[in-house]
Amino acid sequence: MGHATRCVPIINALLKANFEPVLASDGNALLLLQKEFPFLKSIELPAYNISYPKNGKNLKFKLLCQLPFIFSVIKKERKIISQLIDKENITGIISDNRFGVYSKKVPSVYITHQLKVLSGKTTFITSKIHQKFIKKFDECWVPDLEGTANFSGELAHLKNHRFNLKYIGILSRFNSKKIDRKYDILLLLSGVEPQRTLLENKLLIELRNFNGKILMVRGILINTYEINVPDNFKIVDYLLASDLEDAINQSNLVIARSGYSTIMDLAVLGKKAFFIPTPGQFEQEYLAKMLAEKLMVPYAKQDEFTLAKLAHSDKYSGFKKMTSTVDLELFKLFECK
Repeated sequence: MGHATRCVPIINALLKANFEPVLASDGNALLLLQKEFPFLKSIELPAYNISYPKNGKNLKFKLLCQLPFIFSVIKKERKIISQLIDKENITGIISDNRFGVYSKKVPSVYITHQLKVLSGKTTFITSKIHQKFIKKFDECWVPDLEGTANFSGELAHLKNHRFNLKYIGILSRFNSKKIDRKYDILLLLSGVEPQRTLLENKLLIELRNFNGKILMVRGILINTYEINVPDNFKIVDYLLASDLEDAINQSNLVIARSGYSTIMDLAVLGKKAFFIPTPGQFEQEYLAKMLAEKLMVPYAKQDEFTLAKLAHSDKYSGFKKMTSTVDLELFKLFECK
């Protein structure tokens, strides 16, 4: 979902530059883009269907077992994209972490903040595999700042590389607003199952005695069951961009995963936050630790989170308000010559 949301400002910039984007994705990411841009043509791509274990320690083994299927999906992607280029008169491709969405027929761009893919002892191998895919594209756009005041750290800032890199700045679909505060805490859930539900249940238990106003955005597009909560607790399944933008602006503190897209959104809005990284996801754990060391945002492991830990938030600065803009000069790559 995070990859889809950070594409929203790029799609808006393409429209501003008089391009006609065709959306291509799968699952909830495709549903999100269709809700945001109902007037644009959309294509369903085969799903990677990557599943995650309840125990984060088994993550690498489970992902390794799924590699053959993932490579078969990449092959299907290549075939679909080849047909789509001719059918829709495509003049360029922008792929956010879809490995097979590129072509030698038209300029192809890859978006990622993970030039280095953290995976513990296998980081060197996972990084080299990812970099091999990146090299197939004409350009690699990194949604971050190039200098030391960045949000991705060593993930997107290599000492040596052979990519055609462009650091395109922070990407967010949101804008900061001067709006009355309505909630003491916003619980912003996201990510894949079963970890999304495990965090949801954890927060419902730990925050049951909190006296302030809480809004929980479950991050699901299809409701499967109702949740009984106290009167100070409001729950919604999903919010469109404008409503979510208001909700974040109206909240004093945001509790969320330390996903990179979430970090960019909170940076643009200049919010105070508390992160709970997804168990076993080295990237989120690294980002949470890095921002805590900068005294910006505190964090806790999922099984160690308690209401008492929120008191530490006052010792951290939160995010300083950033600006999200997409330079239209980037799209010159796609102009017909």
